[in-house]
Amino acid sequence: MTPYRLAVALPLLLVLVSSAWAQAPQPAAPPAPAAAAPADQTNDEPIGNVATLTGSATVTRNNVATPLKLKDDIYLNDAVATAANSSLGITFNDATTFTLNSNAQVTVDNYIYEDGGKSNTGIFGIAKGTVAFVAAAVAKTGDMQITTPTATLGIRGTTGLVEVPEGATATSANNVNIKLYPDPDGRVGHIEVNDRQGRRLGALTQGASGFAIRGGPGGARFAAVPLAISPQQAARDQGFVRQVHAAQTVGRQIVTEQRAFRRANPQFQRNNPARPGQPPGARPGAAPRPGTPTTPNLRTPAPGRPGPGTPPTPGTPGVGPRTGAAPGTPPAAGTPGVGPRTGAAPGTPPGVARPAGRLPALPKGKPPPEKKRR
Repeated sequence: MTPYRLAVALPLLLVLVSSAWAQAPQPAAPPAPAAAAPADQTNDEPIGNVATLTGSATVTRNNVATPLKLKDDIYLNDAVATAANSSLGITFNDATTFTLNSNAQVTVDNYIYEDGGKSNTGIFGIAKGTVAFVAAAVAKTGDMQITTPTATLGIRGTTGLVEVPEGATATSANNVNIKLYPDPDGRVGHIEVNDRQGRRLGALTQGASGFAIRGGPGGARFAAVPLAISPQQAARDQGFVRQVHAAQTVGRQIVTEQRAFRRANPQFQRNNPARPGQPPGARPGAAPRPGTPTTPNLRTPAPGRPGPGTPPTPGTPGVGPRTGAAPGTPPAAGTPGVGPRTGAAPGTPPGVARPAGRLPALPKGKPPPEKKRR
């Protein structure tokens, strides 16, 4: 090919190759990796435990209400409630603790916590009753909120008390009381108070101070009115505060023990009603459920050998008289291999084996008797 023809054909060839490449199907780009969940938490991992319990309390999970016990696991979206004359302490993985007094109800609407993380979140709803709380790592490293029928509280590392009367709603005139108290170390945090639409109502920054959330006609324009706390109310509140601080101390240890146990024993299922798609598990050491077969801890017998306590089957080779039979009881008829064995000592009852390869002992100093010839 002449240089002229080569110069004309080469650009045309490049155009054809580029067009064919553009029309060819291109390989799909690999999907972006999903964000990794915190190492200590998945949707099916417990986020807290029952720290204290007096009287009776329940957890509603998957629309099923179940009685709670000490050290029981708590999960996301759980709703816990106490009965009359009862109290319940719940400690979460970051050490945030709630204590519910009589006829109180709290829901876990959101909870994300990672040790050392900076984007931790906790949203808890108080529907009714008197509830004390002490915040911990979630409030200090992320965002912690408490919702009530009439207000939303931004918790900034502190101890508080919330009183929601029975029947309080977003349009009711019932007052919701919010109080701030010192932490166990004496420090005082602060509580930001907003209405349910996010409008700022005020902030609590001094110990033993509070707001009463009051609404106008029809629940319009809620306001945070400073609350006068009487000495009697302060003494009662201090009892609730001491209770939640004590529950946090106990709860820290329980949460640590339960998390360590789950990591060391992944074969054990959790001890509460299962979440969707998960079978219910049993608590280690708990009694078996009714109707659950129990397996004795026996050694597996060798092939062809009956297990412990199994009676011999008639006709089984090599089986002699059963242990415990009366003296003189003859062996079962038709049993192969039973009877006088070759070389057995005179007078040896049938079925009694002598040691293999060893002759019966004779008196010392006497030669064996000679057989008479016929």
